[in-house]
Amino acid sequence: MALTGDYKLISTEDMLQGHAELCIHAYGFVKSMALKCAIELGIPGAIHGNGGGATLGELATIIALPPSRLPRLRRLMRVLTVSGVFSVQHQQPDDSAGDGMTDDSRFVVEVLLREGRARDVFSGVRSMVDVGGGTGTIAKAIAAAFPHVECSVLDLPHVVAEAPAGGEVRFIEGDMFEHIPPADAVLLKSVMHDWRDDECVKILRRCKEAIPSREAGGKVIIINMVVGSEKSKGNSTKKEEAQALYDLFLMVFEGGEREEHEWEKIFLEAGFSGYSIIPMLGIRSIIEVYP
Repeated sequence: MALTGDYKLISTEDMLQGHAELCIHAYGFVKSMALKCAIELGIPGAIHGNGGGATLGELATIIALPPSRLPRLRRLMRVLTVSGVFSVQHQQPDDSAGDGMTDDSRFVVEVLLREGRARDVFSGVRSMVDVGGGTGTIAKAIAAAFPHVECSVLDLPHVVAEAPAGGEVRFIEGDMFEHIPPADAVLLKSVMHDWRDDECVKILRRCKEAIPSREAGGKVIIINMVVGSEKSKGNSTKKEEAQALYDLFLMVFEGGEREEHEWEKIFLEAGFSGYSIIPMLGIRSIIEVYP
């Protein structure tokens, strides 16, 4: 999304709302795919035959779905409920059993720099490595806005080969599963949803090795969705719908977005002591994770 013209006259909330609606249109085809899948699984008939309602566990049993597929059923039903095909009356805790990327990065940076809390995120940070940062769109913007932060980008050799030479950002070839260069903070934007939980734990452990203690200001900064966070705060259903659509879209690639309890689980498994969620990016949030 290129930001041109009089975009500065638009409020941050309007920009984020527009971004959510853009995501809904971009991934709108997922709705018809989800409905087709539900019909083929016999979900409408199963719910009707169960008295007009069913928990995820009951639904999985009725349609003879293997237990290992329950998380995917939850994601499918999330799309169908936020889209208005089905409704949720009560959810038990056990039910929770390129160019485009560059434009998206510019959008995220624009919102970050317009919000005062961004300064809190980078306060006290002297060095930062952007893992999977591509050609450095975000790192360059952060370096320009916060001159005291020494910014680096870690990415695969073929990506770094396309990065512009010179400038205030250092580019490093490497594999995030093997080693992450030391820094006060490690940035992971739209990285974690591409990987399984066990793979995310490996990435986070490498991050933990790269940063100093919490007392010394060490932290991991994650920019990703926290699914359901908007509902819990009574915010826009458009954002919730966009989250659900994108999450189901990622399932095609074996990826997925996470709810807060799922984030917490991988943080603890990776050995981190705590985290905080800053819901300031519309359908996405900033998650600070502390060693």
